[in-house]
This record gives sequence, structure tokens and C-alpha cells, in this order.
Amino acid sequence: MSRYIARRLVAVIPVLIVVITVIFLMIHLIPGDPAAVMLGPNATADEVAKLRRAMGLDQPIYLQLLTFFARTLRGDLGNSYFLDRPVAQAVVERIEPTLLLTVYSLVVAVMIGVPAGIAAAARPNGLLDRAFMGSALLGVCVPNFWIALILIYFVAVQWHWLPAMGYAPLSSGVGKNLRYMILPALTLGFNQSALIARITRACMLDILQMDFIRTARAKGLPERAVIQWHAFRNALIPVVTVIGVTFAILIGGAIVTEVVFNIPGLGRLLISGILRRDYPVVQGAVLFITATYVAINLLVDLTYALIDPRVKHG
Repeated sequence: MSRYIARRLVAVIPVLIVVITVIFLMIHLIPGDPAAVMLGPNATADEVAKLRRAMGLDQPIYLQLLTFFARTLRGDLGNSYFLDRPVAQAVVERIEPTLLLTVYSLVVAVMIGVPAGIAAAARPNGLLDRAFMGSALLGVCVPNFWIALILIYFVAVQWHWLPAMGYAPLSSGVGKNLRYMILPALTLGFNQSALIARITRACMLDILQMDFIRTARAKGLPERAVIQWHAFRNALIPVVTVIGVTFAILIGGAIVTEVVFNIPGLGRLLISGILRRDYPVVQGAVLFITATYVAINLLVDLTYALIDPRVKHG
């Protein structure tokens, strides 16, 4: 197991290098100059050039890239051009809302998707199957921002059940935090529950056709026990895989939801960094999201052996 983890960690290095390089080149190729943005439209060309030299933006791109890699290896993500603080500090300050939104959304997605997929597979082509898969298709097709606006209009504006936007940190209380996070979590969770439901249904249908399921039914076991203890347990590996992928998608895809609900998370930090050409912030935020994505995939791989003892990591 330790050798397997070591190999996976070594394999992560080229992935991070490629992602960092691509993001670095993309953000530097976007039209716009951070120095000009910082000084405003009334700045002279000499003032802009002087600030560019002070920020190191006058150097060739390959030298800037090598400098960034050298700093990253030392754990230094640089300083934000506009926030007047280290990028690592800015990212840490925005982690809590994004992680909480991701966890809450994943709970919603799993609570909707897994039972819906099991129920649909238990009676294929029946009324429940068609209803759940139709809802899943709707969840895949409808964009997040549209769901968010519908929820805000009815739940917050018309019925006054929950706040329309904003954020309350955990330090203010779990209940208050949940009041602000329910609508964003439902927005993100509903979309991703569609994928979980469809994968769960497909895996369950494959398992329910196998010989050991027919044997269990022939023994007189109740249908609920057959589905829960025989079919679903054997379908767990692909379901866990898609849940892990969903978590990674959520943490990187909460940007629009954070903007719509005015949540001060990592997504809004990334958007503001792109709009203001704050290169260090964009690179630091993307690096954190990429590292989290890789870590979740590694965790999912390690859980395979716990779910199915036949799976061994060499």
C-alpha cells in the first residue's frame, strides 16, 4: 500500500507541472496589463513601465515561469497585486466557504442520486424509473445559474424562508451557516445528483442480472435485502468513483454559484483575479483546486480496497 501511495504521489508531479504551465501561459496571454489596471487610466507610460519592472512583468515569460516554479517549490505562491497580502493567505481565507459549499452540495447530491438510482433500477422501465431518469436528464441539461435564480425567486423572495444571498461563517453558528448555504447547496447538488443517479442505476442493473442475485432470490430472501446487501454492495466501487469525481467537480465548479449567491469563496477570488489580471492569485487558486482534485482521486483509489477486499494495491 505504501509503495502504491508513493507511486501515485510521484505521478502527481507531472500533472501539476502541466496544469501550472498551461494556466500560467493562458493568464499571461489574456489581453490586459496588471500594472496599467493598478495605476488607472490617467497613468503615464513611464509610470506603467516602472511598475512593470518592479513587479517583474518586463521579464520574458519563460523567466517568469521559472521564477514561479522556484517560489512554488519553496511554498511561496507570491503576493497578490491588488490584495496587498500573500496569495497563500488569501486562498486560506476563502477556503472555508468553498469547502463547506462543496461538502453540503455533495451530501445533497448523494442523498438524492443514490436512492433515486437504486429505486429506478429496482423496477426498470416503470413509473419511478421514468420519473427519476427524467428528473436526472433535467438536472444535466439545466444550468446552475438558472436553478439558483428560480430558488432565490421562490424560496427567498416570495416565501421568505431563507436568505437570498450572503454568507455566515461557522464561527457564527452551524444553524446560521446552514441558512445561508442551503440554497447554494441545493443548486449545485441537484445538478450533480443527476450524474450519480444515472451511474447508480446503470451499475445496479448490471449487478441485478448476475447469477448470485438470482441465487439470493431463489433462497427466498426479501427483495429489499437482495437489493441492499447483495446488489448495492457490489455496485459500490463505480458509485464511489463517481462520488469522488463529483466532489472534485464541485470544488472546481462552484464559481458561478458563489457569484450568484454572493459567497466570498475561492470561486469569487478566482474570478476577481482574472478580471484584474492578478496573475499570482489566479495561479495560486488553480494550483489549490488542482491539488485537491488529485488528492480526492487518490483517496477514492485507496477506498477501493476497503469496499472490496479483492482489490489490492501493489
